[in-house]
Amino acid sequence: MAEKIASSFEAELLRPASPGEDDAWAFLVLPKAVSDTLPRRGRTSVDGVLDGHPFQATLEPDGRLSHWLKVSKKLQDAAGVKPGDTVTVQIFPADPEPEPVAPDDLRAALALNPAARASWEDTTTLARLDWIHWIESARQSKTRQRRIENACDMLASGEKRVCCFDSSGYYSKSFSAPKAAG
Repeated sequence: MAEKIASSFEAELLRPASPGEDDAWAFLVLPKAVSDTLPRRGRTSVDGVLDGHPFQATLEPDGRLSHWLKVSKKLQDAAGVKPGDTVTVQIFPADPEPEPVAPDDLRAALALNPAARASWEDTTTLARLDWIHWIESARQSKTRQRRIENACDMLASGEKRVCCFDSSGYYSKSFSAPKAAG
């Protein structure tokens, strides 16, 4: 295995304007120069240290060829930080990329389609990450359901990669970092 080289930076820990039901999380946006050192523009997993506390996470694309990091309440508490604080972060690509967990609705659909499940199991970790990302990026439940159906059809026909999907969000602008609370 190659030696891991960390990228270090400082960033403001931000509170999301629309956190959803779990309002305890925060986020930070990576400097583009740091994202440029990562192996992918789309979702990518990293090992890191935030203000002295180790973590492993999957970075999300911000639609501007960079990434953002969701910081859990647990990590905030361990590091003794809160939104508004400037934090010091070191990250490096996870090696190997951890196996992604398929969402329940996709797992259920794959369980009903043996041919799709066989292709799913025969593809790469990064391809599975892209399939999941494509499904989870749907903004409406009917779009998500249609994507799951399409994914099963494509996988059953032998497709190993989701086609026509810009996982960085740069060209379609389908991804962005959360809006920060004012």
